[in-house]
Amino acid sequence: MTEEFYNEADYDRRRRERLAQMKRLKEKQMQQRRRLKVLVPAVLVAALVVGIGVNALSGKSQEKKANTNAANTADKGEDAASTAMSNTAENNTAKNNTAKNNTAMGNAATTVADAGTAAIDDVTGHTYYAKETDATKAMNGDVYSNYGIFIDRDSNTVLAERNSTTRMNPASMTKILTLLVAVEELEKSGKIKQLDDTFTMTLEITDYGFVNDCSNVGFLDGEKVTVKDLLYGTILPSGADAAVGLATYSAGSHEAFVELMNAKVEELGLSETTHITNCVGIYDEEHYSTAYDVAMIMEAAMDNELCREIMGARTYTTSMTEQHTEGITVSNWFIRRIEDKDTGGKVLCAKTGYVVQSGSCAASYGKDHNGKEFICVTADAHSSWRCIYDHVALYSQFSTAKEEIVQ
Repeated sequence: MTEEFYNEADYDRRRRERLAQMKRLKEKQMQQRRRLKVLVPAVLVAALVVGIGVNALSGKSQEKKANTNAANTADKGEDAASTAMSNTAENNTAKNNTAKNNTAMGNAATTVADAGTAAIDDVTGHTYYAKETDATKAMNGDVYSNYGIFIDRDSNTVLAERNSTTRMNPASMTKILTLLVAVEELEKSGKIKQLDDTFTMTLEITDYGFVNDCSNVGFLDGEKVTVKDLLYGTILPSGADAAVGLATYSAGSHEAFVELMNAKVEELGLSETTHITNCVGIYDEEHYSTAYDVAMIMEAAMDNELCREIMGARTYTTSMTEQHTEGITVSNWFIRRIEDKDTGGKVLCAKTGYVVQSGSCAASYGKDHNGKEFICVTADAHSSWRCIYDHVALYSQFSTAKEEIVQ
């Protein structure tokens, strides 16, 4: 046997061991989370019981002390009366102060609640929101997805929705946020003009997608790919290898990048209904969002020129490397499949997603023949084609027909 055969066999053995190790680690993490879900409520209940007991004992102690004080001062006549009047006044003052404080806290809470209805992007200074009106419709029978929202971007109004504020797993629509955060980090660091900078893929990164049954671009361990390849690879083929590589390049590690993603969620005012645990969109009970929140993230991405360019690309070929001498050609199949459908305009940008728990999902941006802009998000369709036809149904329902355009 040749040395080359031994090297290849050794590589395969080490890779199988690495995959098995990652699977064991993933199962251990899931077990820990299941234990925490049982343990945390029990601890909270115990703490509540202890707190109630302490308060009860404190109350009895204060009552006993008050009775003793009353007995000691009973013989003091006017002094006792004066003391009682003074204590009453102090108690009333304290009650008034407490009432004022509670009112102030209530007002502050109301202000926070009002602010939470709008997503504010600190980078662009733009406020993202969409309001329902009397004209907002429930999605009709032509739309089969269980979650959805269709927004008139010009007026920030919700034209149609279905369970749009109900928590669900966003699947690979998560990568819209991955792209947005990565591009903003490139802008902050001044590397936005260095998209030809290279990043070396590792076995840990490439195996992450295999272990979690994700789609991948096909990058290999040790392959030097450009940042531009990672950006396009994250969106067009929904590559887990590209997304984790991009996260590692941008923040030093996948975990650190997830922190940046959640910071962006908080910046947009969406942290009460969206939480991220990974940059790929892999199912996790603590990885969740809503159709409305995904639409707001999509809005923010559409205001970034590079994000819009990447999400609107039909195809892209990665740079030539030693491992892929002709590059790898990838496609945005949602855009390619919907482009010949009658939507009343054109779908310009899109990102799909799929996990078993959320079915087929997609977020898209399009215009009608009159230039009116829309954001569409649907989730939990029974197939990728059904997801596409749900978007076709919504765009065609609300787009301005050619014959209706006033010249």
